[in-house]
Amino acid sequence: MHDAPLEAHEHAEHAEHAAHANDPFISRVSITIAILAVVAAAAGSLETFESASAIIEANKAVLVQDKATDQWNFFEAKSLKKNMYSIAADAGGPKAAAYKAKAKDEGAGQDEAQAEAKSLEAEREHDLALSDTHERRHHRLAIAATLLEIGIAISTIAIITRSRWPWIGAASLGAVGAAVVALAYLT
Repeated sequence: MHDAPLEAHEHAEHAEHAAHANDPFISRVSITIAILAVVAAAAGSLETFESASAIIEANKAVLVQDKATDQWNFFEAKSLKKNMYSIAADAGGPKAAAYKAKAKDEGAGQDEAQAEAKSLEAEREHDLALSDTHERRHHRLAIAATLLEIGIAISTIAIITRSRWPWIGAASLGAVGAAVVALAYLT
């Protein structure tokens, strides 16, 4: 992880020093830098949050899948026992009635295990979908933070060169970066 808020703060300090020249253009650019720095810091923090959330949801999905696998294994064990008792009951003999009853008992537990396994798999799919959403937001926020940081750097060039074009370009990059932040949560 990089220190985008720290870098943005340093650019803002440079702009503040330049603003002491009492030039209205430099003051406007300095304000632009400050705004871009705040939005970049927010995007960076949100990016970190979304990245962590993606990992947490993916881990939850793995744990739920383990539980589902356990339930499917329990289902299979019940199925094997049911079939073994059914075969033993069909073979006849003095314990045939007891084997038939055991086969019925194993079949009943099998249905619950299957239902639980399917429920856990649905939960896993939900957790994976949440992880994907957080990952998509993370990527968009990373792009937004990069655009905002580039805008800050270009604003500094505008101060040094006292040219409006770099400032206009920086403000445009900042606007696009802010829009990408918003789109990360709207789509």
